[in-house]
Amino acid sequence: MTRFLASRLLQALVVLALMSLAVTVLMALMPGDPVDMMLAGNPRATPADAARLKALYGLDRPLLERYWHWLSAALSGDFGYSRLYAQPVLTVLGPRLLNTLVLLGASMALSVAVALPLGVYAARRPHGWADNVINLFCFAGISVPVFWLALLLILLFAVELQWLPASGLGPVGGESLVERLPYLVLPVASLTLASIGGYTRYVRAAMMGELRQDYVRTARAKGLGESRVVWRHALRNALIPIVTVVALEFGVLFSGALVTETMFAWPGMGKLIYDSIMGNDLNVALVALLFATLTTLVGNLLADIAYAALDPRVSFKGGEG
Repeated sequence: MTRFLASRLLQALVVLALMSLAVTVLMALMPGDPVDMMLAGNPRATPADAARLKALYGLDRPLLERYWHWLSAALSGDFGYSRLYAQPVLTVLGPRLLNTLVLLGASMALSVAVALPLGVYAARRPHGWADNVINLFCFAGISVPVFWLALLLILLFAVELQWLPASGLGPVGGESLVERLPYLVLPVASLTLASIGGYTRYVRAAMMGELRQDYVRTARAKGLGESRVVWRHALRNALIPIVTVVALEFGVLFSGALVTETMFAWPGMGKLIYDSIMGNDLNVALVALLFATLTTLVGNLLADIAYAALDPRVSFKGGEG
């Protein structure tokens, strides 16, 4: 196990280094000079001011030298300043990361909690009326664009019924979760309705495959109750591909949902990454994308560990899963 974790840590470091270099190169290739963008609204700016700012931000250096300077500072805990927000990068990321965790964490938890029983129920009664209804609901959730679903929810619950606020993070001065909860309902509902369909289809397909296996027939022949056969035996093996899907979605928890955050004016990581890229704010974009990459790698590692817990045949001896 120790050898396996050390191997995965080394792989993660290599991926993060390559990702940071790739983002730096791609940001440098974007059209427009960030200093020129800063001085565009100042008619009194001079070429000397532009040269001074380029020297301050290191834009007068070669690309690889800039990257090495940023990497050296980052390894010591200094991730630089945001050009757009005039604050340290971690100060900018902190609140938005928390907002995204609350939004997408609640959405993912609700989606999985609803998809598991729906998928199991549909798999136990394939091609029946209940299965057809669940499949119709799943295909509708997968097919409907998130922005359109968000608009429908806003029109119904915020405009027509006026039960919930249409957008925002919370009332002015409101910091508690209870005060922010009404503002969280519509964006969470939008993401949950868009995600349930995919998760349910995965659970249904995995369960249908497991319920046809010999060990399920053997368990039934021994007289085990149907609930125990389904929930204790078949579902445990069916969860293995589901864990993979959830692990791949784990990185989304930290990279945000741009469309939903934009529709509901929710200040999360998705909107921040988009604004930083469009505003040529390299430090924020770089750290945010690296954080999303890191969480995706952590999600994959947790999935591998979950495989060993779900399937005793999986072993990490010799550094292999």
